[in-house]
Amino acid sequence: MTKISRLVICLLIALSGTAACAEGYPMKPIRLVVPFPPGGTTDNLGRLLAGRMSEALGQQVIVDNRGGAGGTLGADIVAKSATDGYTLLFGTVSTQSINASLYKRLPFDPKKDFTSIATFATVPNILVVNPNVPVKSVQMLIEYSKRNPSALYMGSAGNGTTNHLSGELFKAMTGASFTHVPYKGSGPAMTDLLGNQIQLMFDNLPGSLPQIKTGNLRPLAVTGTKRSPVLPDVPTVAEAGVPGYEVGVWFGVLGPKNLPKEVVTKLSYEISRIARDKATVEKLTLQGATPLVSSPEEFSKRIQSDAEKWANLVRSSGATVD
Repeated sequence: MTKISRLVICLLIALSGTAACAEGYPMKPIRLVVPFPPGGTTDNLGRLLAGRMSEALGQQVIVDNRGGAGGTLGADIVAKSATDGYTLLFGTVSTQSINASLYKRLPFDPKKDFTSIATFATVPNILVVNPNVPVKSVQMLIEYSKRNPSALYMGSAGNGTTNHLSGELFKAMTGASFTHVPYKGSGPAMTDLLGNQIQLMFDNLPGSLPQIKTGNLRPLAVTGTKRSPVLPDVPTVAEAGVPGYEVGVWFGVLGPKNLPKEVVTKLSYEISRIARDKATVEKLTLQGATPLVSSPEEFSKRIQSDAEKWANLVRSSGATVD
């Protein structure tokens, strides 16, 4: 037998093994890497999806929080994992669309090193302040920040996250003045916001909603194009006097590149079905989130279009990270 013949046979065996694995998938627990610490919106939504996926797939889906570097550390783990569908990423617009223009050097290529599977949900951000800050509206915040340029600190889940860039866009459009303080996730930032170590935050709505309801935070505006049904009295930033302002955040599941098509198809179907399910919709709505369903191809296009959109703001804000 020639070397070429042996190579062909080995290749066929490898391909048949992959197909067989995909056909019986999943045959063991799946790790869902959430690239931010526990306690924030990404973690909450990731755990909701993981629980529903466990039921649908008949195998436990285990959340693995790997926060740091604006989601880059967790994303890198998945990019370098085996292409068998047992290590997945609960990615965000930050990890997949923003970080490429934010970081001068990434350990992976967001376009080439991942397989898009399915989106799950979208949320607006919400501008919240500690109640000790003497402002009750967006316009009052703008005026107060200009009079006291060193008095306000804005927390975020990390450099280049939508929390951060929502604030940069706000400053660019209003002339407001505050200092950005990046954290390793929105959970730690929220802790300091409640303690008044920082004074404001453009947080994902689900993360701030419980604190708003208890009066621990004061909401000023949501960043979407419409008011949230869970906070109907809170205006959009545009309604509050900043026309044209709009920021939305999506969450979805990805795997490393070259996932078997059968695995992608099965996961995409189940995640989309879960997102449409009445019980899931009710839980998302209570958190201020909205289901977002798309095919793998549509998901890839969304990642690319958002990368182009946010690259301009990253450049104009100077928010690059070495």
